[in-house]
Amino acid sequence: MRLHHEITYEATPDEVFEMLGDKAFRVKVSEALDVVSHDIDVTRTGEGFTFVNDHVQKTAGLPSFAAKFTGDTTRAIQREVWEDSSGATVTIDSPGKPAQIAGTISLAPNGSGTLETIELDLKIKIPLLAGKLEQLLHDTIVESIDVEHAVGQAWLRGER
Repeated sequence: MRLHHEITYEATPDEVFEMLGDKAFRVKVSEALDVVSHDIDVTRTGEGFTFVNDHVQKTAGLPSFAAKFTGDTTRAIQREVWEDSSGATVTIDSPGKPAQIAGTISLAPNGSGTLETIELDLKIKIPLLAGKLEQLLHDTIVESIDVEHAVGQAWLRGER
């Protein structure tokens, strides 16, 4: 399944890039997502950075067909490699789970602001249930992106 999600910020691509590369911002996003735990690393490399978040999320509220695969929590390791402020490659691994998530994030000028475009390929390798689980994963990721966007809007207004 393909995920395509666009969000806009009232800030330049360079300002959004700096925010995304700030560990304090990423911690604030994890707190807003109410994860069980997170281990965040942001490493600057040349003009870019690598962001890694090894976190555990609650799975309460999932439909019963999904809950038997996830348990009470699920671990995800999100890795973004930003060469510069134009974009990143993304992978999200879930150790021990039959899911593969990979794609890109791009930042582009949009009037006086920035358009952030997230493109991910979601694959779950469970016969018969893959489509339902991929849709659930899609919706969960979009909700997480929207939470990050809300935190980002506030961050760019100076609410830190």
